[in-house]
Amino acid sequence: MVIQDIQQFSEIRPKARAYFCYLFQKNLPNHLPSATAEHITDRLRKIKGDLQGAEAIYLIDATGTQVGATYLKEGKKEDDAGKNRSTRAYYYRAMKERRCTITDPYPSLLNDELTVTASEPIFNAAGEIQYVACLDMPLSEVLRIAHPLALESRTGKFFRAIYALFSLALAAVALLLFVKGIEGFLMYGFGHYAQIEIKDIFESTILLTLSLAIFDLVKTLFEEEVLGRSKRDHDSDLHKTMVRFLGSIIIALSIEALMLVFKFAMTEPAMLINAIYIIGGVAALLIGLAVYIRLTGVRDQG
Repeated sequence: MVIQDIQQFSEIRPKARAYFCYLFQKNLPNHLPSATAEHITDRLRKIKGDLQGAEAIYLIDATGTQVGATYLKEGKKEDDAGKNRSTRAYYYRAMKERRCTITDPYPSLLNDELTVTASEPIFNAAGEIQYVACLDMPLSEVLRIAHPLALESRTGKFFRAIYALFSLALAAVALLLFVKGIEGFLMYGFGHYAQIEIKDIFESTILLTLSLAIFDLVKTLFEEEVLGRSKRDHDSDLHKTMVRFLGSIIIALSIEALMLVFKFAMTEPAMLINAIYIIGGVAALLIGLAVYIRLTGVRDQG
């Protein structure tokens, strides 16, 4: 997924940049008085040959004008000599920072897929930038190289499929609880409100509350692990989901305890102690939830 890929790239960007910088520094001549555009292009083509997933390589001079052709996959090339690249991020960032840079993902003009461009400034003996060497790489290949467990890898796709299956299974459980919950009072039919028993209302409320809690868990699991979304608020969202889930469980148990109090008070007073045990458990859960909120700062993050 696009969002997940970009999220993964933001995490491995320093590692990817270090990898491309190593390739450039290892293969390209720099700080030499006799480095020519032809020689630099030949070395770029060697890098491209070593990287089977590379999309294109090209060379730009200090004014932002492309020098020579753009070399593509399978020996193809485009005659882009003379094109102005001075407004492109891979050029002006390399010129400004005077070091190897890597761009944010952007749609490629060649195939409309997300692409990353790594660029390396080439200095002459006097320390002036003569050229900027550029290498286009599909985002999927960058993730594969710099992060083997990225979601576009085989292992990542496998785990995504597993999470999708668990999400579907939990969604089915939530649906069954929902159906069972409304069945408790719909079975009476409309216009027969006097026949509805309080016990059925309590039971339906418990089932619907549990269904909502599980559905909320499914929503978070599916969005984060299957669809992918920014991790900027990941911890906050995770804590909020936990609070909502535990809150739903506490509500369900509280309703169950209240129902038992009414039932035992009218039929078996000696069994009221069991309802008290449940109330005590609810109180313990509330205290634990309060401590959890205090330690994680959920309210501050909201």
